[in-house]
Amino acid sequence: MMQCVAAGHQIVALANLRPAENTGQTDELDSYMYQTVGHHAIDLYADALGLPLYRGFIKGTSVNTGRVYTACPEDEVEDLYQLMKLVKDKEGVEGVSVGAILSDYQRVRVEDVCRRLNLQPLAYLWHYNQEILLKEMISSNIQAIIIKVAAFGLDPDKHLGKTLGEMEPILLELSEKYGVHVCGEGGEYETFTLDCPLFKKKIVVDSAKVVMHSADAFAPVAYLHFLKLHLENKQEESMGTFLVRSCSCEISCTDDDIFPSSGECEPPKNIPVIWKSLKHNSLDFTKTFQNSGKSLSGYQWFSSITAHFLPSKDKTAEDAAREAFSSLRANLTSEGLKMKDIILVHLYMKSMKDFSVINSVYVTEFDLCPPARVCVETVLPDGVLFCIDCLAHKYDMAADDVVHDEKLVMHVQSISHWAPASIGPYSQSIKVGDVLYCAGQIALVPCSMRLVGGGVRSEASLSLRHVGRVLEAMSQRTALHHVITASCYVTDSKSIPVARSIWRKKLRECKKVEDSEMYHDETAVCGLLAVVVVSHLPRDAAIEWHVVAVVDDPLQRKHFAMKMLSEGFQIECESVESSSASCASVSVRLSMISSSTSHLDLDGPLHDLVAVFKEAVNKLSEDCSASPLSFRAFFKEHVFDAETLQKGLQEYLEKYLEEKTPALILVPVVDLPDKDVIHILCWLS
Repeated sequence: MMQCVAAGHQIVALANLRPAENTGQTDELDSYMYQTVGHHAIDLYADALGLPLYRGFIKGTSVNTGRVYTACPEDEVEDLYQLMKLVKDKEGVEGVSVGAILSDYQRVRVEDVCRRLNLQPLAYLWHYNQEILLKEMISSNIQAIIIKVAAFGLDPDKHLGKTLGEMEPILLELSEKYGVHVCGEGGEYETFTLDCPLFKKKIVVDSAKVVMHSADAFAPVAYLHFLKLHLENKQEESMGTFLVRSCSCEISCTDDDIFPSSGECEPPKNIPVIWKSLKHNSLDFTKTFQNSGKSLSGYQWFSSITAHFLPSKDKTAEDAAREAFSSLRANLTSEGLKMKDIILVHLYMKSMKDFSVINSVYVTEFDLCPPARVCVETVLPDGVLFCIDCLAHKYDMAADDVVHDEKLVMHVQSISHWAPASIGPYSQSIKVGDVLYCAGQIALVPCSMRLVGGGVRSEASLSLRHVGRVLEAMSQRTALHHVITASCYVTDSKSIPVARSIWRKKLRECKKVEDSEMYHDETAVCGLLAVVVVSHLPRDAAIEWHVVAVVDDPLQRKHFAMKMLSEGFQIECESVESSSASCASVSVRLSMISSSTSHLDLDGPLHDLVAVFKEAVNKLSEDCSASPLSFRAFFKEHVFDAETLQKGLQEYLEKYLEEKTPALILVPVVDLPDKDVIHILCWLS
């Protein structure tokens, strides 16, 4: 609540659920969702804060205990829904404060209730460092006492009734020894707040008794039952003033040493290229793409579903979007897949001005667990509204009823200080097996959801911090060096060196944390990075990061690199294979080295480019059964005729890879680094 006030919100009402009187369980209810110990004293909070209090009864039980919650009549979550609906109707509230720090179970259910009631959940403590949070609560004059203990090392006789300040050294020691959560997030203890700077009056406990719930020899469960309490007026000077640590959401970039000087940022001048016997025509290159085959473990990439739209026709942009999704659905159905099987979507738009229309259709296509999404505007042909490509995966129950490659979804919709809330139809990350597919991240300040100030340097740093936090929240100890492939979209060629340097800096920071000497060569173990310049990004951002990471040992990854010359071009290829051999990433760059730019032949370089790619695939270890799924070719739009490029690449991919031909995805871009004219990123799974 103090964090909400510090963020500029006004608290207008309190709400509480207590055990139903006919259950006979008047103190401690075995609930997955709610603390009930101390509920007899909740009425005092209304007077202490000078706010209306709404109360309801917990009639349901924990029925729907899955990772995703959907309304279930007998579930205790529906009691929360009814109470929140009452408060909204009576008080016109717009948001709900959520105290969850680590519990996805509670957060997901509060978010579901808020979604149904059109309320904004505010979870400012989400993924807060618990040791720091405990210190802050104590230093902010929150007088909270322990009223329940349920963990090894916590003694009812010694610790019940003690304040957090008195308990801090004990909790830190138990955390160090036994992994106890210092803020009680694992159910180790529960508290009751007697006073805080928001209170107009403080609560005083006159008498209480200890109730033993279960007398376990190692971790007894016991709680305080309040017998008598009263309110006392507070001194004027102790009311209303409080300090909450200044918001850490924003980043100030003062490390100028890590960024290149402005001189290095000058992009090379674009030189017009004259290709031998190439006709520039407007035949739509987006019509002739194919999907990849299915990999051994059921992954398949669907390429360039296209929405065609010319404003002069009778069709609206919305109609065009619906047709495209209908085409995608038909495509999936023909392979025995559904929309809910999609893990990751790339949405390339002709103009960000059409985003709201496209999004309004997009949101109707997915359920409560939408795929991760990358969305950028780039230089698509006239008459194309957007192109979509996506990765889908169907996990089947094996004969032994064990789910292989189970899908875990992170779809945090609460405003916090952690990372941007997922306010659109996309998940922050989806984990299948040991692979994390993340959504694109731009530099929104999490607590305000506005773009950070300070230019591309601040944006690059903050958005990459979001990526790191999502990875860690999705799988503990996972960080940027677990990334296996990364795409960085920028809107200005001058931002390319900034993106590259911040990427290297963040990887070096990971190296320090790991404290391993073997991280001296980042590319040997870390992901392959493509930086591309596009015309526009969501919210007018200057930079967007998209990564796929693997929960593996980056030191044990296999790395392959080669270079070759091809008719005035240089081809550079790199591949990284995960230590688990479950997936791999291949990067192939075609750059111009010829001083003569007229009458270059494209056929030879395209042949060699695919041949090098085939060699990289062949170099994967014998343990690696990953198939090439997507062949994403970022190409300089003004240099190539897209149709010729598409025909050449498709022909050679089919020739060299036959039934293992990946989905070809052509992405025209404004610019690429250095003298690159094509940068290909391929995903193998």
